[in-house]
Amino acid sequence: MLTHNPSETSSVSSTLAKLKEQFAELSLLVGEFRSETTVVVPAENLISVMQFLRDDEACQYTFLSDVIGLDYLNYPAADSLPGGRFAVVYNLVSPTHNRRLFIKVMLDPSLPTDGIEDDPALHLASVTGLWPGAEWPEREVYDMFGIHFDDHPDHRRILTWEDFPAHPLRKDYPVTGHGERERYKYVGREDV
Repeated sequence: MLTHNPSETSSVSSTLAKLKEQFAELSLLVGEFRSETTVVVPAENLISVMQFLRDDEACQYTFLSDVIGLDYLNYPAADSLPGGRFAVVYNLVSPTHNRRLFIKVMLDPSLPTDGIEDDPALHLASVTGLWPGAEWPEREVYDMFGIHFDDHPDHRRILTWEDFPAHPLRKDYPVTGHGERERYKYVGREDV
């Protein structure tokens, strides 16, 4: 288990310096909140940045703890967000150096998001080639938010059924659903 240590900030600072040196041509945004550092990476550079963070001796972020999706629809500061309504966040851990770093990729839909259409703007490279354990979390983000992970080894829904008509964690998904309750028979205890 990682614990916060006072030198952790300087350690993450060294990671940021290495990223800036390695990817000088990229415009990487960095934010810090409650001693946690987040780097916003362009979608097209995700794999190269992640591979560098995993393989570089000074970084060694060898453990991918989480992959999560976010929907910033109606977020109060949405205008200040760089490049999109949706985000995919990767929680990286370096057990060797006792560091944690969040990598965020922003995606902006090009089609209406109230359905299940495959939006080409909501595609992102899968990191399962770097961390095989990303397979199920990426499937969950796909299922709940409709973000497709290209080159994923098993790209199908994981929490809802395959013909589910939408992505239920999108903020424009109605709380009562799109008629799911009316179309499916309720099975009570007495029916079992």
